Amino acid sequence: MAPERVADYPRPPRLEPCRDQVLVRACGERLFEGRGCMRVLETFHAPTYYLPPEGMNLQLLQPAQGRSFCEWKGVAEYFDVVVGSKRLERAVWRYPSPTARFAPIAGWYALYPRQMDGCWVNGEAVIPQPGNFYGGWITSAVEGPFKGDPAHPELI
Repeated sequence: MAPERVADYPRPPRLEPCRDQVLVRACGERLFEGRGCMRVLETFHAPTYYLPPEGMNLQLLQPAQGRSFCEWKGVAEYFDVVVGSKRLERAVWRYPSPTARFAPIAGWYALYPRQMDGCWVNGEAVIPQPGNFYGGWITSAVEGPFKGDPAHPELI
C-alpha cells in the first residue's frame, strides 16, 4: 500500500478512527497499549494519535501546570509522566471539552513521541515529527515533507 501524503491531509484537520495496534513506553514503563485509537490528520503534519483512556496507565500521569488553545480542538490540559524520580514534563495532553467537531476525543490522551522511551504502531518504531511543538507520529505509512523539518523551512 502506498504511503499517505501528508501534503494531501486537510486543513482544518480531520479526525478518523484507526485500528492500529499502538504501544507507548515511558520511563521504563508501559504508558499505553491497545487498539481503537483516533488520528488527527492536518496538512503537512504527521498523524497525531489520540489514545483511549482505558488503555492508558493513568497511575503514571500527574496533572501539569498550564493550558494551551487549538483553534480546531479547543483548550488542552497537560500531564507529566512520573515514575519514581523520573519526570517527563508536559509530555501528555488531552481535551476535556473539545469543540463539537472533535467531541469523539474528549478525555482521550495524546503525547509527544520524542519524550517517550518509544512508540510503536503495528510493531513499527515511530519517528517523532521534527520540532518541539509537534506531536506527530511518523511511520512508513506516511510521507512528508513534514512541518517542523529544518530541511523544509517553508513549512516551519
